[in-house]
Amino acid sequence: MLDKRILNFLVILLLTFSTFWWTFFIFHIPFDIKLVIGIIFIRMIASRLIYRDYSLSWSKASQKTFLLKSLVYISAFFVYAPFFYQYIEISFLVSELFLYIFSINFIMYVYYYLRNKSKVKKTKSVIIYGAGKAGIKLESEMSDSQYKVRFFIDDDKILQNRSIDSVKVISKIKLKEYAKDKKSDLLVIAMPSVSSQRIKEIYEDLSVYFKEIKILPSISEILASKDFSAQLKEISIEDLLARHPKDLDKSKISTFVKDKTILVTGAGGSIGSEICRQCQLFGATKLILLDHSEFNLYSILEEIQGIEVVAIMQSVVNLDALESTFTQHTPDIVIHAAAYKHVPLVEANISDAIMNNVMGTKNIIDISIKHGVQKFVMISTDKAVRPTNVMGTTKRICELYAQNSNGKGTDIVAVRFGNVLGSSGSVIPKFQSQIDKGDNITVTHPDITRYFMLIPEACELVLQAGAIGTGGEIFILDMGEPIKIVDLAQKMIDLSAKENIEIEFSGLRPGEKLYEELLIDDSDVKTEYESITVASATPYSIDKLNDDIQELITCENKLEKLKEIVPEFNHQLN
Repeated sequence: MLDKRILNFLVILLLTFSTFWWTFFIFHIPFDIKLVIGIIFIRMIASRLIYRDYSLSWSKASQKTFLLKSLVYISAFFVYAPFFYQYIEISFLVSELFLYIFSINFIMYVYYYLRNKSKVKKTKSVIIYGAGKAGIKLESEMSDSQYKVRFFIDDDKILQNRSIDSVKVISKIKLKEYAKDKKSDLLVIAMPSVSSQRIKEIYEDLSVYFKEIKILPSISEILASKDFSAQLKEISIEDLLARHPKDLDKSKISTFVKDKTILVTGAGGSIGSEICRQCQLFGATKLILLDHSEFNLYSILEEIQGIEVVAIMQSVVNLDALESTFTQHTPDIVIHAAAYKHVPLVEANISDAIMNNVMGTKNIIDISIKHGVQKFVMISTDKAVRPTNVMGTTKRICELYAQNSNGKGTDIVAVRFGNVLGSSGSVIPKFQSQIDKGDNITVTHPDITRYFMLIPEACELVLQAGAIGTGGEIFILDMGEPIKIVDLAQKMIDLSAKENIEIEFSGLRPGEKLYEELLIDDSDVKTEYESITVASATPYSIDKLNDDIQELITCENKLEKLKEIVPEFNHQLN
């Protein structure tokens, strides 16, 4: 630190002599050594006491550094000016002050530029979409990379045709004129707070003009401790399809979850594990992770840290084991995510699927009521609506049991939604695997559509629905518009930039239908949140339903019994 002080005082000494010499010269006044020494002394004191000016790093200088330097010497001016104005004109002192501030900031900037000037050869061109804070920071960080920032693109017409650090800001139209003859290497979408819909629009509009497109993560995902340039990621299909609900009520979720003991079944699965993360985030006191998969349970157990966690390797079919778990841990909330969900596999294993999905749900609901659980939230699916497969029919029976078991001290609700992006067994990991191998993508039918939502978004809305549920409701999450799977496959091929990958149609699988629905009829009820509605109730005597479930487990013709319990079941073997 001593070296910095000496260096700083030498700069003040030499620069003050130089600026005063010049000012005396242009004002045609004889040089006054006593006045100069007095002002040097005051500037040194100010540099020592105000903002620790002597310790400011020149090699890491920022706009704030230049401002602080100026404030230090302006403050010193107000100290020495009253003493010297009677001996010399105030205009003389002001002129010297501005010359001094300009000189020291200029010297500091030259030093900063020379120290940080890139020694890397610029071999690639990059265009940054977004001339806001993120884009400007990114441009600064890329100064020491192989990329040369050619332009900023911004939709703000006030910024267009101006420049930032000598980099011109242009419109999308100008960009298309510039890039029509030659693709640029990289487009970076530097707008971390923008919606996925906007990212999708930019991608679809400009992807033909670039060899590669990257984006910054969302605001919530950006790490403040790392450079933005180190956090750039390839644009993914999730970025193009994600929907961020505008009416997410985090305070409501926090009130629901905070300081509670929460048991999650299927805790190691795609949905269950994210539910666990969200419960930790929103302040649960204790998490009971229940799953019959050793690896899945281990994985989520390793991830959840900082709160009390109990991992229980157990199946929801084992009623005695569940009884022991509830007696020991007395959960306040149960979130039931455990289920067999893969349609073709369930079709091939009907008895086991019925036992796991139907009897497992009945067990966990019954045991929750017996032990006075405050609230029970069951994860359902759009495949339960007018089901064409066994999986959807089992989930519809679970909905009926949840809805008609309510009113015994435990508030029981179900939450119905479609596919989640990137879940195990979903089309996206399958398509990605085919692309990585260079194989053609197999789609079952050119007209097949599905609803999609990001796993974190779905889980947040599940917790929000659980928070507002009073018992007996089947909540339906707003999934937006259904997406054609063939369009999804084509986007993934385009993003991969791999050639010679085509789409093949393999035919509908057993139990698979062309489109899914979220409502059985249109008599849904709005909630206070746009993203969540309530399906109409379906009365079913709970005693009869219990008898029907017992018969379903033991009967030979299970498809016929499923049809009896769920009359709208229209089994399609394709």
